[in-house]
Amino acid sequence: MKLWKENKGFIVITSLITLLPMAIGIPLWQELPDTVATHFGSGNEPNGWSSREFAVFGLPLFCFAAHLVSAAFTAVDPKKQGIGRKVYRMLLLICPAVSLVCGLSIYSYALSWDINIEFCVKLFMGILLIIVGNYLPKIRQNYTVGLKFPWALHNEENWNRTHRLAGGLWMLAGAFFILDAWLNLRGMWFIFAGMVLVPAVYSLILYLRKQSQSS
Repeated sequence: MKLWKENKGFIVITSLITLLPMAIGIPLWQELPDTVATHFGSGNEPNGWSSREFAVFGLPLFCFAAHLVSAAFTAVDPKKQGIGRKVYRMLLLICPAVSLVCGLSIYSYALSWDINIEFCVKLFMGILLIIVGNYLPKIRQNYTVGLKFPWALHNEENWNRTHRLAGGLWMLAGAFFILDAWLNLRGMWFIFAGMVLVPAVYSLILYLRKQSQSS
């Protein structure tokens, strides 16, 4: 639990940020309807609804639990030395950011604030993918962070080359998401599929090539 102990203060701060939408929602309680939109499709149109209690308390608490679980599991990874302090802290910022974006989307729609939810979500996704993509090549072999393909976990060169490729692809995908926030591009699901499928196929090819060379 060395990573946990070294970053105890950072974990506390990010945990409080994760719960911030709950602290904002309590003063707004009387203004919120009994049923609020908690999921949105294209054009800022809601396609999922939940109770006010779940929106104000349930979602932040779920993000808070996910935050602590990811922090704990990463800290006890047998290969945690491959993660590093910067990558660990980057990981700890994801759940707080998701919680804030979800809270902003839910409250803005319920209270008719003039905020383009779809734009904010796409912009957030783009920035997140660029940040994660930048860190992917810096992650060494471990069991909790990164693209954990079986053949990459058993070969360090495979892992490093796969994550260098994935890092570039994820940053490119992030740029497309930022463009999509303004231009409403079509076929973005191809970007999502390519982010995982291309590195997976590349990693498998590296594995099969090495197997053929050693046989």
